[in-house]
Amino acid sequence: MDRRVFLKNASTILASATLSASPRGGALWADAVPASARGRLVLPLNRNWRYSRQAVEGFQAREFDDSRFERVTVPHTNLRLPWHSFDDKAYEFVSAYRRRFKLPPEAKGRHVFADFEGVMTASTVWINGQRLGEYKGGYTPFSFDLTPHLDWDGENVLAVAVDSTERSDIPPFGGQIDYLTFGGIYREVSLRIVPGSFLENIFAKPKDVLSDHPSVEVACFVATLEKGREPLTLEAELRDGDRVIARAEREIPAPEVSPEAVSHSLELTGLGKVKLWDLTDPHLYTVVARLRKGTELSDEDTRRIGFREAWFTEEGFKLNGRVVKLRGLNRHQTFPFVGQAMPQRVQRRDAVILKRELKCNLVRTSHYPQSRHFLDCCDEIGLLVLEEIPGWQHIGDEAWKVLAIDNVGRMIRRDWNHPSIILWGVRINESKDDHDFYTRTNALAHSLDPTRQTGGIRYFQASEFLEDVFTMNDFGFPLKPPNHPRYLNTEFCGHTFPTKSFDNVTRLMEHTRRHARVHNQLASSPSYAGGIGWCAFDYDTHGDFGSGDRICYHGVSDIFREPKPAAYFYKSQCDPQEEIVLEPAFPWSRGDDLEWLNRVVVCSNCDHLKFFIDDRLIAEADPDHAEFGNLPHPLFQANLYRADREWGDLRIEGYLQGKKVITKTCSGKGTDQKFALAADDTTLVADGADTTRVVFRVTDEFGNVRPFSTAAIALEIEGPAELLGENPFALSGGVGAVWIRAQETPGTVVLRAKHPTLGAQELRFEIGPATPEPA
Repeated sequence: MDRRVFLKNASTILASATLSASPRGGALWADAVPASARGRLVLPLNRNWRYSRQAVEGFQAREFDDSRFERVTVPHTNLRLPWHSFDDKAYEFVSAYRRRFKLPPEAKGRHVFADFEGVMTASTVWINGQRLGEYKGGYTPFSFDLTPHLDWDGENVLAVAVDSTERSDIPPFGGQIDYLTFGGIYREVSLRIVPGSFLENIFAKPKDVLSDHPSVEVACFVATLEKGREPLTLEAELRDGDRVIARAEREIPAPEVSPEAVSHSLELTGLGKVKLWDLTDPHLYTVVARLRKGTELSDEDTRRIGFREAWFTEEGFKLNGRVVKLRGLNRHQTFPFVGQAMPQRVQRRDAVILKRELKCNLVRTSHYPQSRHFLDCCDEIGLLVLEEIPGWQHIGDEAWKVLAIDNVGRMIRRDWNHPSIILWGVRINESKDDHDFYTRTNALAHSLDPTRQTGGIRYFQASEFLEDVFTMNDFGFPLKPPNHPRYLNTEFCGHTFPTKSFDNVTRLMEHTRRHARVHNQLASSPSYAGGIGWCAFDYDTHGDFGSGDRICYHGVSDIFREPKPAAYFYKSQCDPQEEIVLEPAFPWSRGDDLEWLNRVVVCSNCDHLKFFIDDRLIAEADPDHAEFGNLPHPLFQANLYRADREWGDLRIEGYLQGKKVITKTCSGKGTDQKFALAADDTTLVADGADTTRVVFRVTDEFGNVRPFSTAAIALEIEGPAELLGENPFALSGGVGAVWIRAQETPGTVVLRAKHPTLGAQELRFEIGPATPEPA
């Protein structure tokens, strides 16, 4: 079939699939819509929802008495759960949400949309008792036009029935899936108030970024709900901070009412030398687009962009003309206790962990589009992203496929301005071949975004190759040699060697070696663009997967984001100029079997190590180039069996070019010595949603976690915040975490945590005032 026919057919499918839940909507595609943008109003609708676990008869009616419904804030999970060993069917029910609001006077004469960023899994929406429709899908955004049914002077009621069952007509469901989706309105909601002609979306495409004459093509998608009598002026400008770099404008014809937004492009040139977006200096610019009617500003919107050239080639992946070996991990966006319902701060924290603590340069959003807050942070800190559509092995009927194709369009149109995204995943993870289906997903992706390549994650090399990059899950070792010129390994290790933080020392070290072995082979040839290990964090799953307690212990970190020894392998691959790393892949503890001492593993980017027992030198080691010589920093493997006869505190010294640069000491006492409490943040905002993690650790006297400590930690909280988690909390692997969520009153919060024998610790949090929600 001719490529132009592909593109036409794919575009027709997208249009038919989106109209019912997005009648000429705009903000569903937006990276971020500033509430202060002139020409439009964006009003958050996250507080003051009323919630019921049952969608009782008539709840959608405007006059329904919801006083007995629970008052909740979005992001919201339909059911809080233990962190493991719960019934994975418990959250599968239909719930009800209601939100009352009044419109500001300036809304009159405009059009009002309700924008939902993510609701799991199917959403039926009413305004003032009028049914607007059902949107099927939990990971992609959608909008409904409220305008015809609004009370412009009085109170309005937005009602949503949320079906969180695993419906076989909606991706990713219909077969088995190895993760949980949970339920609720788990991402933010807003009202968007726009004129009759408005900017539905913006796609800013940097061009010739490595040349002396870079430019930006700004495609502005103008939606028209009312026929215009005069032409409009379309403007665009590029800003570096507050400084305007370039401007352009053009006249567009008097708008005609259309079911689809019309694209109009502007070219921004004469930029001079631009700062590139790179892994170490991810510089961001802002594109501002405006619609004017004469001299009057009609609408304005913005997007952030980065100038970079990112492409998979036969020589590997190239960023700005330089080959970068990709080293990353897969991420599920689920958390203990609240599923996916975590706000901006917590979503961003995962990106920081991946980039700055695990030293990854790539993350895959397995197996669905993830929070825009996570992607925003990836843009800001220089973390590359492979983003993919929802799915896991199963392909449904034609209606199911149409929804999956629609997911491709919504994912790309939401996220196409993110410089961090380098590859679109347009195939259902580990599914069988389906020529016609995947021809359509690829055609749609290429038609919407010609600036990025496509991939499709599969598990067998004989799979039909319709994408630009052959993305392959390979759990064997040694890895299969690449059978295509642009080849990326997208999963390895994981379920083939699940490892708990409290597993025996032999397993912990082998877990570390397995990740290192795979990356060593990936580094052996430019034919491998790199690899993405399975996975970053342990995660909740169904009863037919995992280790019997509804947890897949596949992560290099646990479900609370605390590192296992394998995490230190990833960390150790960074340049010592960034951070000097020295981490043993074993707990220092004496026991019945000490054979493991014959070959201990240490993760470090030093070039020489010395091992001491109570100041007596017992061993020295260099990086193991024989087994891991392709890595930037091979693992160290040393024989410490002498320690069995001379047991005591272990001190490891790390050297670079003959100079001691780091020391690590582990206690030989074999007893719990200290109880530590640490928070990611100590200041929050009183919006009812802002949240931060608090970690408990039982350690030796030198701060090393004691993985077999299982004490129950008793918690007390005072002040305007609530505890997300179990109380008392039983440690797992010597660690654990809860989250502190701010309520809607500013003040001071005190959290006290008491260990049965090691005493109590206390943290204080300041909860600052939040911006009021005007609606």
